[in-house]
Amino acid sequence: MKPTEQVKPVSYLKAHAAEVLRHVQEVREPVIVTQNGEAKAVLQDIASYEEDRETLALLKILALGNDEVASGATRPAEAVFAGLRERFARGASRA
Repeated sequence: MKPTEQVKPVSYLKAHAAEVLRHVQEVREPVIVTQNGEAKAVLQDIASYEEDRETLALLKILALGNDEVASGATRPAEAVFAGLRERFARGASRA
């Protein structure tokens, strides 16, 4: 179902809040709330909201990684692992 199929005016939401909340939670589809015929907000169940936030965070991390690659701010994996081995060897010899 397209999100545009679940459009409710704010007056409907005021009169049927419990019913709309129950529907949103059961169906896990957002409801677009309109005011004066204009979309003003999206009502979404908390589980979907949290999933969306986690997905957005992962996409931001991916975009930052892509920016680093594009700007040349990377090192070959061999160099990274060699540095880690060296740190580990120094740390092990201190113990």
